[in-house]
Amino acid sequence: MVDATTKILNYLQTNEQEILQDLEEFVKKESPSRDKALVDECGHYLQELFQKHLDVTPEVFTEKEVGNHLKFTIGDGEKQILIIGHFDTVWEKGRLSYRVEGNKAYGPGILDMKGGMVQAIWAVKAIRELGMSMNKKIVFLCNSDEEIGSIHSRKYIEEEARKSEVALVAEAAVAKTGALKTARKGVGIFKLKVWGRAAHSGNHHHDGISAIEELARQTIFLQELTDYEKGSTVNVGVVKGGTGSNVVPEYAEADIDLRISSLEEAERVSALILGLKPILDGTKIEVTGEVNRPPMERTEEIGKLFHTAQVIASELGFELDEAAVGGGSDGNFTAALGIPTLDGLGCEGEGLHAENEHVLINTLSKRAALLANLLLRI
Repeated sequence: MVDATTKILNYLQTNEQEILQDLEEFVKKESPSRDKALVDECGHYLQELFQKHLDVTPEVFTEKEVGNHLKFTIGDGEKQILIIGHFDTVWEKGRLSYRVEGNKAYGPGILDMKGGMVQAIWAVKAIRELGMSMNKKIVFLCNSDEEIGSIHSRKYIEEEARKSEVALVAEAAVAKTGALKTARKGVGIFKLKVWGRAAHSGNHHHDGISAIEELARQTIFLQELTDYEKGSTVNVGVVKGGTGSNVVPEYAEADIDLRISSLEEAERVSALILGLKPILDGTKIEVTGEVNRPPMERTEEIGKLFHTAQVIASELGFELDEAAVGGGSDGNFTAALGIPTLDGLGCEGEGLHAENEHVLINTLSKRAALLANLLLRI
């Protein structure tokens, strides 16, 4: 007698070509985060996929500045499981194109994270087509602004998380290993603005106060806040300033990225950044920003979720590991609310935010089967 785990895998393997076709069309609907028209067009195709495979239409959360967010509800059980996925990408239209080379399918957002969303749809479809009962409500929250911080969609994610017993994130698996993500660093975004005093660099250099020098000194201080043992990194990633080589610069600014592994570190380092004081006499500084995504800290409940997934993977014939990673996702929001969250349930592949972004075609079925079986057991 064939068990449920094998039935699901066989079903998905049989339909692997159609899964890949869905993914191809989804990727070709390019959706750079800040192009609302394109993102909404992509969202319409996503609605078509849900209608075609799961016979469900969304609740639409309309936005003016970014694409509309979509909520799909399947089932009506008392227990709710939240599946999170975003359909915006970091790529401008035309920057990359879809192509297949051997076992690799390339394209903008294919790994991050359109592939995971297609897998999740097919995971639920497999359960329904095989007549397996979940006795629970599955809510897909599909947002359009994850790549720019989920500023508009965070409230919807947190609202659904509070109703859910578990949150599952279909972001990409860890590159090369396929590991799930049981911890993620939090993310802080800050801007430092500096004002000095302009002067002619030849005739009146002594009258000027260099905003760039002040910024340079602040940059050294900020970089030295990095503490690898505590899991905190500070990166001054973009700097601008000055108007000409013969002018003592009056103004300069910098964009600062903060990554932290714990809420305690988030509070400590944020306070240091926001509390910066001028170093050179006569300069003025201003710091704005905040921790945009709280850290996803591994809890005992997250560990139990991972163990369940690990057992399923073994039944499917592959090993599954876990990892803590530096990048943030919308799973950071749900985990910070105390909702057991398992991340990295999407595609295997490489090239997040890189030109070689791709998924491994021969893993699409097994990753979808992993998620389907997880939905049945939690």
